Amino acid sequence: MKKMKKRKPNILLVVLFLGILALSGCGGQTPQDSEQTGDDLAAQLVEEYNLEPLSAEDANYTINMGYYDCDHMTAACIAMDTGIFDALGLKVNLTGNGNVPEAMAAGKMDVGYAGWTTTLRAVQKGTPLFIAGQNHTGGAEYLVASLGIKSPADLVGKRVSFGTDPEENNLNWVEWAEQLGIPADITLYENYNMSDKDEYFALKAGKLDAYICCDPWGSMAEYEGTGWVVIRQNTERNGFQGTCCKIAMHREFAKAHPRLAERVLLAHTLAVQYMYKHPYKAAEIFAKNYSVPLEVGLMTIWKKTNEEGRTISWDLKMDEMENQLATMRKYSVQDDINNVNLADYVDTTYMDNCGAKDFQTFIKNEVDPVFPLGMGYEDWKAKAMEVDNIKA
Repeated sequence: MKKMKKRKPNILLVVLFLGILALSGCGGQTPQDSEQTGDDLAAQLVEEYNLEPLSAEDANYTINMGYYDCDHMTAACIAMDTGIFDALGLKVNLTGNGNVPEAMAAGKMDVGYAGWTTTLRAVQKGTPLFIAGQNHTGGAEYLVASLGIKSPADLVGKRVSFGTDPEENNLNWVEWAEQLGIPADITLYENYNMSDKDEYFALKAGKLDAYICCDPWGSMAEYEGTGWVVIRQNTERNGFQGTCCKIAMHREFAKAHPRLAERVLLAHTLAVQYMYKHPYKAAEIFAKNYSVPLEVGLMTIWKKTNEEGRTISWDLKMDEMENQLATMRKYSVQDDINNVNLADYVDTTYMDNCGAKDFQTFIKNEVDPVFPLGMGYEDWKAKAMEVDNIKA
């Protein structure tokens, strides 16, 4: 079997150069002022809860939190930049694109947004963490191709970035290959293993033909017209939903600071509420933190909160994870973890005790009347601007 090809120097040099140019030129759209600041809105969200003051020990404790640079984990940035953490009396040191399980294993991180399979594997290796809450049910993961690729069959033999051994590690790739009628055998492609951002700039430079990514790098390709989405993730299988990213928590942190564990999970739910109720402002935060144009941030938030359904959530369902594991077993993906007993990895005690609203009730009463499912992007954007008093 042909081994994974390593990155070629010419790709990396071009990616670095284009990345610098792009990031220095993303200021074409800037956030606009509106009547209410993020701090005002955060205070309004928190006022709905009758919260007891934290103990002096908890109030002075700095929570180390990490997340990956992926749209699925935007709630971390939103909780920080809106002032939700502050409004809840939390001190949080937030690290973007951090190696969450590794940091937890080293005792340097208390809470992290991470892929759920990454979390399962970390626990198997002895990392003292557990899945504490829901974050993302799936969607907005893409197979993006250059404009020179006219059909899925054109991908065979081309330069792609699908990660290490995707036939064994990436359920999306195996399912997509079957659905698109192309071979999953990665030896039939010139495969690389690159970050989403590097993939995008390599494709833009003509050095890569396709890649697998999450947003903003799918929406970025559409926005700039540098590529097209061949297929998008759908975690619903046979009428049952699958799952994606979760909030992981260090066991020693939760044991030593149970009230903080509950309060930081409440912060997560408030950040998600903010995304649904104030999507324009959420997109501004996304665009700033991910260094992309505001329009790309808006496209991303629309997809995650409306077009794909209500995929950002705090409503953890064990049967969705079981369904995902069953699908992994069907395709022999990640065989080292696809037979785990989920009860050993999940503890919803702190989420259950944090005082959060019921997610489905929140959506029905506070989101559906304003942003009903099925809104086209332009209609959704216009409504988002109206809600947050944004002038065109």
